[in-house]
Amino acid sequence: MNNEKDKMSISDLTISFVEENPTVKSCLKKGFINYSALARKIADSNEIKNNSSFDAIVVALRRYKQKLDNKIDFEKSILSLLSKSDTSIKNKIVVFVIEKNTSLSQLDEIQNQIKKGSGAFYLIEGTATYTLITQEKYLELINTKLKHFILKKKSDLNMVIINSSPEIENTTGVLAFLTSLLSENGINIHEIISCWTDTIFIIDSKDISKAIDLLKF
Repeated sequence: MNNEKDKMSISDLTISFVEENPTVKSCLKKGFINYSALARKIADSNEIKNNSSFDAIVVALRRYKQKLDNKIDFEKSILSLLSKSDTSIKNKIVVFVIEKNTSLSQLDEIQNQIKKGSGAFYLIEGTATYTLITQEKYLELINTKLKHFILKKKSDLNMVIINSSPEIENTTGVLAFLTSLLSENGINIHEIISCWTDTIFIIDSKDISKAIDLLKF
């Protein structure tokens, strides 16, 4: 093993392998995994040869499976909340990455024009850039007003809006549950917005049908 892996315990290596492979984690959680076969895969990937370490991997897998089983009870409250949530979709969404030195007055002007048309406008401030999320029908407006400040543009996106009850404030792990659910099923999340009872995901249009099916709680 390399120096970095040498410093990790067998348990750490095992958990790291599972966490880095969402499909394996999902199958382990559902009880579809053969512990010995998975332990051999983990041992081979980390160049572990001795039997005692192999046995330690199996033990670590069983302990991790128990931890996942405990999470199932924890997730019941999340599923209860989401089953009472409303999901809506907006299509033809576009995301702009904009230089931070953009005039705030320009952004305010754009927001006012979009809001007058009852359009979607979300502005997220990062350390070095702004991310502006709106609808494709406002492409010309953005391109005209901010043409010298646009660093990146991504279109053909959909917005998934999950509106939950205020109970979401006291329900731990909702966002983590949703992001894992989507990512483990091959759905790339371009942006996430959380605004009190609204949880918003920006995903590719090609993934929207799959996402809708996954979000039927």
